[in-house]
Amino acid sequence: MFSQTVINMIGRGIGETLYMTLFSTLLAYIIGLPMGVVMILTDKDGIRPMFYLNKVLDIIINILRSIPFLILMILVLPLTRLIVGTTIGSTATVVSLVIAAAPFIARLVESSIKEVDFGVIEAAQSMGASPFEIIYKVFLPEAKPSLIVGSAIAVTTILSYSAMAGILGGGGLGAIAINYGWYRYETEIMIVTVVLLVIIVQIFQETGMRLAKKLDKRFK
Repeated sequence: MFSQTVINMIGRGIGETLYMTLFSTLLAYIIGLPMGVVMILTDKDGIRPMFYLNKVLDIIINILRSIPFLILMILVLPLTRLIVGTTIGSTATVVSLVIAAAPFIARLVESSIKEVDFGVIEAAQSMGASPFEIIYKVFLPEAKPSLIVGSAIAVTTILSYSAMAGILGGGGLGAIAINYGWYRYETEIMIVTVVLLVIIVQIFQETGMRLAKKLDKRFK
């Protein structure tokens, strides 16, 4: 059952899964992190209240988060083809992963920054700090442990999405589990891919939690 060909296929699947997960997470944070920060800044209790901008972002985030991932993948197929020239494979999956993950990350960032002590923000404002300085020197440093925990949650969520993408032609371990473990009734391959996915999730989760605990000043 586990010939060299199968082993090579699983090894390639691990690589594709890591590529989809990590690259999608990076791109999703490039979009989601600023969105989360803007949500905090423009909130009615924020340092730059802007009701309409905050409401528009809130609606966009809620709509995208409400669409199940598989349906979202189908909806963005034309956009995926426009961007990467195809709708199958690991790179094509990255497009839908980013669209699905960015609003989720925005909410995680918003939640993390809300945990920052308001007294620290007031102190920075009293010293004449600009909004950018408050973001760079107060929001992000003070929320760093929570942001790292959130990133671990985001990575594992995106990893689960990438596994589901195998149903619609995505690559990685999810595609192997579906194409061989499900369609061809090769239970051993299904079990191996599931175990590998669990291991990868645990590694990401444990790394994030340890790093967050190390950076949390409450534990120093």
